[in-house]
Amino acid sequence: MTPTSKTAKTDLLLRQTRIHFPRLEESKVKITPIEKGGSDRKFYRVRCSPEQTIILVKYNLEREENRHYVEIAEFFGAHKIRAPKIYFHDPTEGLIWIEDLGKADLWSYRAESWLVRRAFYESAIGEIVKLHCLPEGATGTIRRNLPAEFDAALYRWEQNYFFENCLGRFFGIPAEQVSELAALDSLGRIAAGLGERPRVLVHRGLAEYDLASLLFDPYVSFSRAECEELLADYESKRATACDPVAPDFRATFRLCGIQRLMQALGAYGFLGLVKGNKTFLNYIPAAIDSLRTLAGEIPELGRLSGVLDRLP
Repeated sequence: MTPTSKTAKTDLLLRQTRIHFPRLEESKVKITPIEKGGSDRKFYRVRCSPEQTIILVKYNLEREENRHYVEIAEFFGAHKIRAPKIYFHDPTEGLIWIEDLGKADLWSYRAESWLVRRAFYESAIGEIVKLHCLPEGATGTIRRNLPAEFDAALYRWEQNYFFENCLGRFFGIPAEQVSELAALDSLGRIAAGLGERPRVLVHRGLAEYDLASLLFDPYVSFSRAECEELLADYESKRATACDPVAPDFRATFRLCGIQRLMQALGAYGFLGLVKGNKTFLNYIPAAIDSLRTLAGEIPELGRLSGVLDRLP
């Protein structure tokens, strides 16, 4: 997008903001793109005055899941799960104006001491537990509009996404070898086993997968001891809020970590090499290191571990 087209786009968004918020003084309203993430949704910070800002979300009308963004946010609010408030939704234009919770996110504190970081992550885990403990009767309506369910087929898709876009496209491993690895029986058994486990309300997936997304995040790093502290915090809060975790919780968490890292690595390869966003390629080394460690702990994945160990 050229600078001229970017300016025209922000001017249009400014006019649309003024239509729905007519009390704002036009000369004081400024819109700035928030250049983060790989989502097809676009985020903008709207500065209404020196002291007040809101966030404007522009979503793709062609993707059905984007149409339910507001519904999901309102569902969170109804169940006292923290989420930005919705100020206005224009479904015709695919625009949502929401509460601005500030520029600082978990990633912003990645260089802080563990004492500081732990408090933020434990707060996040408290909200995650609320979501995981919602009874099925309270989630029936919202479930109907969620994206594809996490079943064995979707776990297999994640694996193939990794083999195609990371090992094949990024590392240049020959297609025949990639196909052989993707067809490993052990990976099929992992997908089938995870697909049979009871799900919670997070993409209708597993609680352990949700935690793996947080604790095996390639954008930040945790020591093994730090990860254990946060898992113990989740276990304690989960037992208090609804029910204890399953006896094989840690083993399932490890398998979900493998799945999540495969999905992330596939996305980094695709976004970096197909979509041209080279920034995502910077996170491949950290994600490969984490995947190498987890796969090395599972004897059935010895062949995959051997390939990961030989990567440059």
